[in-house]
Amino acid sequence: MSLLHQTIQCPFCGHPMHLTVEVTDDDQEYTEDCSNCCNPIHVRVHKDEQHHSIQLFVDADDEQYY
Repeated sequence: MSLLHQTIQCPFCGHPMHLTVEVTDDDQEYTEDCSNCCNPIHVRVHKDEQHHSIQLFVDADDEQYY
């Protein structure tokens, strides 16, 4: 398990926001509120073992399709 420190931009207001993500072997999906506008940001984390990389997906919570 390791920590990933990443700066993202809020999909609502564009404000830069610092995320610290605990990377595990399982994919993660959660909601983080913007520290500036308080809107919910949808965050997905995927550990790609084949390419030895971590993929971070960020979008507005209302852009999700089920």
